[in-house]
Amino acid sequence: MGYELYYWPSIQGRGEFIRLALEEAGADYVDVARRPGKRGVPAMMKLMENPRLIRSPYAPPFVKAGKIIVAQTANVLLFLGPRLKLAPRDEGGRLWAHQLQLTISDLVDEIHDTHHPVSSWLYFEEQRPAARRRTKDFWRYRVPKFLSYFERVLNKNGGRVTIGRRLTYVDLSLFQIVEGLRYAFPKRMKRFERKIPGLIALHDRIAQRPRIADYLASPRRIPFSQWGIYRYFKELDA
Repeated sequence: MGYELYYWPSIQGRGEFIRLALEEAGADYVDVARRPGKRGVPAMMKLMENPRLIRSPYAPPFVKAGKIIVAQTANVLLFLGPRLKLAPRDEGGRLWAHQLQLTISDLVDEIHDTHHPVSSWLYFEEQRPAARRRTKDFWRYRVPKFLSYFERVLNKNGGRVTIGRRLTYVDLSLFQIVEGLRYAFPKRMKRFERKIPGLIALHDRIAQRPRIADYLASPRRIPFSQWGIYRYFKELDA
């Protein structure tokens, strides 16, 4: 089955967690909004605003597979995981993967709020003091809590992958968390990495997987930028 991925064309954002799964699986998919002209973003907006579509998505990312449309990153991965062979076969395992992905979603929200703690509608420059305070608390309390938890989950499972014996979409998402934190907070992340050697080793193994390595070196991988979840501000990376 071919898949249509709908997400903004110029940022990695939450859509990247889905792209990584599709790329690792070698899935047949189209990144719709990145197509030129009316076949790109206008096509995505038209689908979202279709008055005849009862189960319309609130916002991207979402995936269309035949007549099925699934939105919300964790929900999309819950749907795609078994189909791409990136999820456990048993129900308990699939729910465990979904639970971990929802926790990753919580972390993603907190990462974004380091640079936009007051409002997403304000520029960073309009909320600098709050951003500095939020970032300080984020690295003092939230990063250790989240990443130490995933380090324990990984170690309890033997240290190679987080669930079972095979790579899952959860592992790919943790790869993206490390990538993003390295971009947004290079100094802080470098100091913290010694506390999570298992997650860093997992990240490095995933980066060397043939399909992921090919994807990272290709134009399909949108570069990090000052838009989206991960943004670098020197003053926040003390």
